[in-house]
Amino acid sequence: MIAAIPTAAIEGKRASVETYWIWVIAGIALVVAELLSGTFYLLVLGVAAFVAAATAWFGAPFLAQVLAAGAIAVAGVFWIRSRKHALATPDMAPLDVGQSVTLQSWVNQADRVARVRYRDALWDAIIEGEARGEAGEVFYITRVEGSTLRVAKRAS
Repeated sequence: MIAAIPTAAIEGKRASVETYWIWVIAGIALVVAELLSGTFYLLVLGVAAFVAAATAWFGAPFLAQVLAAGAIAVAGVFWIRSRKHALATPDMAPLDVGQSVTLQSWVNQADRVARVRYRDALWDAIIEGEARGEAGEVFYITRVEGSTLRVAKRAS
């Protein structure tokens, strides 16, 4: 029965795990979590934990391990953010801008809100600039704001 008790416990010493193993386990857990999420942020944190494990293996104090992990994590997050911005696709210009519409009727002439026909449907539109205000008058879309068109006499 005595043979099952670790010798460190018999001698009164505390058995401990090397610090680098804790960092390695944390790094593996973060990389596995990254495989499930796909955001790359957890991958950066996993790599930072592996760097901290390497510094622990070389015998650096705990503060140096934490600083190394922190520096790699911060640099990695900034790198990912810069890559996201660099690879982001620009917004496509609205396809409606520049298309012609036909005035059907006024909804509120004082506020310049009218009903126009565009693509065989009636839309609310805000008329910018001069307009006679007659049915059948042609305008051109300058902007789209939700389901309201901004129209003007000349295409922009």
